[in-house]
Amino acid sequence: MKQVHIFIAFFRSGILGFGGGPSAIPLVQHEVVRVYKWMNDDEFGDVLALANALPGPINTKMAGYIGWRVGGFMGMLNAIFATVVPTVALMILFLALLSAYKDKPWVAGMSQAVLPVAGVLMGILTWEFIQKSNQSLGWIYSLLLVIASFLAMQLFGVHPAIVIAVLLIVALSARSKKKSSVNKQEERS
Repeated sequence: MKQVHIFIAFFRSGILGFGGGPSAIPLVQHEVVRVYKWMNDDEFGDVLALANALPGPINTKMAGYIGWRVGGFMGMLNAIFATVVPTVALMILFLALLSAYKDKPWVAGMSQAVLPVAGVLMGILTWEFIQKSNQSLGWIYSLLLVIASFLAMQLFGVHPAIVIAVLLIVALSARSKKKSSVNKQEERS
């Protein structure tokens, strides 16, 4: 039954995530975190950051890792298959329709509507991650990291993968410091 759930989760996000990886990320998060509860928001954030740092389509990388984590090797293949098949089928269908009706105004309007929708979905996901980071790091530290990341990428041209890797290291070191302080407090008790 687990393999069926893996397929359903990634098929739904694959078929509804028109517009590429950024539009599918909130859908994957909904399926993985809220519907099936295979991981929490923090773990999903780590998977998202790792997938952003690696080359290739983000949705496929996330599907492969989450599928492997939940269902082993077969889960990985199942999740990748469920992610890729809707994309390939919809691309063939939409390209055929777009080329047949490319001169119609409704086609141009539909194509232009994808960007704002993907932008809103990414904005919601970003806001949720900022709220989660506030709970673990606090507003000041979170805001400093956001500003530093923005400046590094925009002013100094640092590649986003490098920024993500540095942020992962900072987050992991902060988490390990927090765990060690909790362990010391438990030992004292």
